[in-house]
Amino acid sequence: MFADQQNAGERLKALAEQLAEEVTLRQYERQPELRQRFGPSGVARTKQDSLYHFRYLAQSVALDSPLLFINYIIWLKVLLAQYKITAEDLQINLDLMKEAISSQVETPEKELILSYLDMGLHHTRGEESLPTFLQPEKPYYREAEEYLKLLLAGERRKASEFVLGLHEDGVPIRDLYLHLFQNSQYEIGRLWQLGRITVAQEHYCTACTQSIISQLYPRWIQAAQKGGKTLVAVGVGEELHEIGLRMLADFFEMEGWNTCYLGSNMPAEGLIRYLKEQPADLLAVSVTMTYHVSEVRRLIASIRTHAGLDRIKILVGGMPFNIDRTLWEKVGADGYAPDAKGALEVASQLISQN
Repeated sequence: MFADQQNAGERLKALAEQLAEEVTLRQYERQPELRQRFGPSGVARTKQDSLYHFRYLAQSVALDSPLLFINYIIWLKVLLAQYKITAEDLQINLDLMKEAISSQVETPEKELILSYLDMGLHHTRGEESLPTFLQPEKPYYREAEEYLKLLLAGERRKASEFVLGLHEDGVPIRDLYLHLFQNSQYEIGRLWQLGRITVAQEHYCTACTQSIISQLYPRWIQAAQKGGKTLVAVGVGEELHEIGLRMLADFFEMEGWNTCYLGSNMPAEGLIRYLKEQPADLLAVSVTMTYHVSEVRRLIASIRTHAGLDRIKILVGGMPFNIDRTLWEKVGADGYAPDAKGALEVASQLISQN
């Protein structure tokens, strides 16, 4: 059955460009007022948006995970509202996707794909809310609020002094990572989605946090006890969201692991060659965008074909895996964790099995 899902998803992915073009033309025929609402660039933006819809739908089908597409639609509704794109506009777009798929995709793949699309359509109705990630019941709630306030005010120096002061007052670096940096990054993403901050502000806040993390290194790096276990951390696809994976690598280093952070967009061949030359106990693979999850599956499958790498355990994480907690099994990983603390716990269990 899973092979059928993969075939249907791959088929839709191959048709995505052509179908996005068709949907865009039909939407402007059905809603000619869009030209006035969105100007000369509107057609190109609608096509790009439609292409994203098809890619997310294809990935959801290929991975047998309706949750991925449903969550995408809920996220999208909130985002598009900031650009004056209504729920009705989105519903029309998805209806046109349905028509295009019906005419271009053969049965039985068509029925399978349309069933996923219908689930997304259902979630275009009604209001959606995005609760804040800074909740009063969470540890260091007030400190996280103050830290985010300073970042959004452009007070990089004060934000740095605030964090360093917290550490001098006894707050462990692990708690700073988990409760200040991680939660503030999630909240910044939410504020961008709601249109309350710009992309430039989002990038500024992330850059500030990375700078502050680098200032904390001297406070723990010398004290970290090196052990015999090695972690390699890598991101998949052309992704800019690397801070979570960097924090994970730091967490492992604090616990005495030898770590190697290879960044994002690492070719599979290069990674495999590295793992053969520099044996590791654990490979941590991170992905943020849903349409890159298939790359994780291909990467893991490729690693599994090399006998010399049969000992290495593979741990995955990132937003798609948080959305669908069974997804890690579908990509062939050994385990999954929602954050750096959880990754250490899962890693300990996995390594003990060797």
